[in-house]
Amino acid sequence: MALDVPIDERAEPATVAWPAVESRLRGRGVLVDTDWSPAEIALLLATAHELKALRDRRQPHPYLAGQTLGLIFQHPSTRTRNAFQAGMDQLGGHATFLGTSDLQLTRGETLADTAHIMSGYVDAIAARFARHDDLVAFTAGARVPVFNALSERYHPIEAWSDLFTLHARFGTLAGLRLTYIGDGNNVCHSLMLSATAMGANVIVATPTAYQPDSGVVEAAQRLAASSGASLTLTDDPLTAAEGADAVYTDAHESMGQAADPARLPILAPFKVTTTMMATAKPTAVFMHCLPVHRGEEVEAEVADGPQSIIFEQAENRLHVHKALLLLALGKADGNDDS
Repeated sequence: MALDVPIDERAEPATVAWPAVESRLRGRGVLVDTDWSPAEIALLLATAHELKALRDRRQPHPYLAGQTLGLIFQHPSTRTRNAFQAGMDQLGGHATFLGTSDLQLTRGETLADTAHIMSGYVDAIAARFARHDDLVAFTAGARVPVFNALSERYHPIEAWSDLFTLHARFGTLAGLRLTYIGDGNNVCHSLMLSATAMGANVIVATPTAYQPDSGVVEAAQRLAASSGASLTLTDDPLTAAEGADAVYTDAHESMGQAADPARLPILAPFKVTTTMMATAKPTAVFMHCLPVHRGEEVEAEVADGPQSIIFEQAENRLHVHKALLLLALGKADGNDDS
């Protein structure tokens, strides 16, 4: 797919022609990072770069006019919901939002029935459920693509947005050293899977009590072996940060997680500090999927310091969400006008 269009910056913005997308991606959703191959993720990132360029040039690109995205969110959202909703609007489509309390799920309608019914109204659905198993059950009833907008196990579109940010910063993903420090949660899982698949070396530093899921680790190790990358697990955050191109953390208490008084003291030594960042490369960046709790998982001097790209990272969610929507819903290659 090519979106490059010559621009006369003195002229009024013009709508670009509807691009054809690879037919193998049309109608494809994503629940887990591995649902898309490395080549497909690379296409997603390239498409996001082109869509970002169009927006930066203020060039209208209503490729999905007449299409509707359904949004179902069981948890609050600032970035994911806005990226999907604003992205669909900018692509010329429409998004409709429902919290789970707005649905007949509260009166016993099944997840599969809800998905089947919604599929008759919309062209795709972005769903955020507390339990990944609920997302799977919902998807089983859907007749349109379903996008994982976060579950307790995976956050794939966040990870793809993070890779886009790293690629924009360093010009490549292969060989980068990405260090994740903190809780081995859903964000950690998706970063391990997606980054290793794309050739980045991933180092994960967690307390023994909060290591990532062993099955996800094994899957990421297989991906690393295929891409020529590496995956390293440690309980030493300072060593993990040494020589890193990017140091990444997340909240020490994930959304929807049951309160555990013992949790924060165990994770406290895994706070990202200026001392830790000093051991990374001079060109290293600090990343966080937000919301950030300054003083808890990261020092304010790091979160707001010159190496921090957390707000650039958040904004880039828009471009990747748009690329995902375009690839899944856009006109297919060839003569398929459906």
